Order: sequence, then C-alpha cells, then structure tokens
Amino acid sequence: MRHIARLLVLCLSLLSLPSFAESVANLYQVHEPVASQQPDERNAGLTRALQTLVLRLTGDQKALQHPALASYFQDPQQLISQYGFEDGPPMALVVDFDPNATNAALRRAGLPVWGASRPTVLAWWLNQSSAGNSLVGDNQESATPLNRAAQRRGVPLRLPLADLGEQALTPESLAAPDALRGASERYGADAILAVDAKQDDAGKWQAQWRLWMGDSSEQGQAQGDDANALADSVMQAVSGRLASRFVAAPGAATAMTLQVDGANLARYAELQRLLEPLGARLVQVQGNSLEYRLSASPDQLRAQLELAHLQEMPAEEPQPAADPNAQPAPNPAVPSSSVLRYRWP
Repeated sequence: MRHIARLLVLCLSLLSLPSFAESVANLYQVHEPVASQQPDERNAGLTRALQTLVLRLTGDQKALQHPALASYFQDPQQLISQYGFEDGPPMALVVDFDPNATNAALRRAGLPVWGASRPTVLAWWLNQSSAGNSLVGDNQESATPLNRAAQRRGVPLRLPLADLGEQALTPESLAAPDALRGASERYGADAILAVDAKQDDAGKWQAQWRLWMGDSSEQGQAQGDDANALADSVMQAVSGRLASRFVAAPGAATAMTLQVDGANLARYAELQRLLEPLGARLVQVQGNSLEYRLSASPDQLRAQLELAHLQEMPAEEPQPAADPNAQPAPNPAVPSSSVLRYRWP
C-alpha cells in the first residue's frame, strides 16, 4: 500500500505517451481452419491449434517436438477451456486455451512464454499481379489475409492508409529503409515490414520480405498457394524473428534488478505493461524513481525497454566508504552485473 500511495503523488504528464508496443488481443484463442466438423477432423484441428499456440507463445519451432509437451499434443483438451466452429470461408475451429494451464505446461517443459505486450509492426505490402501493382491498405479487402495471419501468429499489425502518395511506392522503394522510415513516421510503429509479393500465371504467390527494427534488419523469402498461405508464411517468419529478440532462451533468465528514473503515472502504467511478461515486482518507489525485481536475460529486458524508448544509464558508481581503509561491503543478493538502470528522456 505504501508503494501505491507514493505512486499517486507522481506527476501525471499532460502529454500522452506514444503508442508503440501493443497487447495482443485474444492471445490464447486460436482460429484453426478445418474441412468439416467430423470428430477426426475436429481432433486433428485441436492438435494443430495447440501447435499454433505454442509457436505463438515461444517463437520456437523446436518446442513442437519437446517431449514434455507430447501428451498435450495427443490430448489438447487438457489445456482447453472451450471450443466451437465458425462458418467460413474458410470454416474454422475456434479454440480458447486456458492461460494458466498452458503457461504452467510450457514452464514445466523449461520453455519461456512470450507475453501479450509485443512490438507493433507496420507492413508495407505491395502485391504485383497481371492486374497491376497495389499497396495493401487498412480497411481494404486485400488486408483480410494479412490481418488474419497476424492474429494467428501473434503479431500486432498496422497497415498504412495506402493513399495516392503511398500508392506510388515501388519495389525499389521497399528495399530502401530510409525512404520507408520517413513514410512510416506518422504511424508510430516499433518495426517496419516491407513485402514485395508477386503472383505467377498459375495463381501462386511468392514474396521477398524485409524487417527493420531499430538498427537491426532481417530478410527472407516466402511462398504460398494463395494470398492467405503467403500472408501466414510471412507472419510466421516475422513472429519467429521478433521472438528471437524478445523471448529469453531456456536457462538464460536470471534474477535482476531494474531501476528507472523519470516516472509519472502514465509512464508507470506503460512500464507495468511492458514488464508484465517478465513477472516484474515493484519493490521500491522513491520520488520519481522505480525499482523492480524480475527474472529475465539482460538482452531480453533491454529489448522490452527499447519499446518505450527508455535510455540506459551507466552502472551506479559505488559510494566511498567512510573509513578510507575499509572495503565496501558486498551485496550478494543484488550483484552489480544484475542491475540495469534506465531513464526516460
């Protein structure tokens, strides 16, 4: 209660925080395409739905072969709270998994869990076909496969307006990060995805994609029999690349202390949301400074804090002892290498 009371006296900024990382809605709900409602197809769909969720939560393809999860893939209903069918096209099995039971199963297997707070991705998706080139824009019919695939893979997706100026983008523009960064500023996303998709004479699709986040970049190729399959292939690849940055490898998490200066109520709320996947616990409030205890890898924690554009500070210098001949007392509970200090700009 003392911490909460102190938080209430923090100054509330009059300026709203920029909207960067978002919480993925319905993180534990999976829409799995099925051919029918027959028992065999339903059971196979439930297993595929669990596989989809495990990839969404861990970002690790190897998790699907983890022996500790084998019994759950054989009987997914151990982790399911409810399921039903949704008319198509395509027909889908809508499965709601129990978050607590699912997370417990993954952690018993030694697998990390990627929380709902994830970086937003702005997609510049150019479709090239015999009918011409078109940039996929928000609220267009061509955005449906992208939005469906992003929800399936747990990627918070934004699409541009695709107005007349943006429709002038060319395949060459998609390969130029500086040009895209300028065009992306008004959308306020964490990462930029550029996709150059081409449809061949047989109706199949292939694409070159590039992903930029901060100073890092990734690229790859994808293909699909139709627009839905191509979008799913791209979003699965993007989710995996982001997970490699934001999800700690098994055994990499350690006990850490995080100190953050320059807090106010709005910033505190944003920080709570970002640290939620790491099980952070607020242990001290002093003025506009917050101190947390959490379990994470340093790289994973730094990646999360980058989403709020926090600035890392150098490690605090030890205070000189009163007796010049005395050695500073060590604090084994909080090693200096396990303390990260940040501030808002």
